[in-house]
Amino acid sequence: MYKLALSIGMLCISNLFMTFAWYGFLKKPGEGADHAWWKLVLLSWGLAFFEYCFMVPANHIGRSVGLSLAQLKIMQEAITLCIFVPFMLFYMGEQWKWDYLWALLCVMGAVYFVNREALLVS
Repeated sequence: MYKLALSIGMLCISNLFMTFAWYGFLKKPGEGADHAWWKLVLLSWGLAFFEYCFMVPANHIGRSVGLSLAQLKIMQEAITLCIFVPFMLFYMGEQWKWDYLWALLCVMGAVYFVNREALLVS
């Protein structure tokens, strides 16, 4: 159970880094427009390095406790939404839309279906 929690925690941390690497420089429309694209790419790659430092071992640990590739990927997608929506609302200042909740529920459905066999055995 500890290793599963560790894997999930590391996936959350990796997702924080990746969210900022991909979207953090878009804080305000036009902000960063005066920077050369290659500078933004290098900055994003620098942040993505830390994402990989957490993502790769998290997947390795998750696989070692018996998670399938599908379970790892769907778990990552669920974590992505749980990280990205607050990032989008609170850091980027975007407006809430109920469609975000419906999208999250669809991903939670995917989490259920990819884990259904394990849940039925328990």
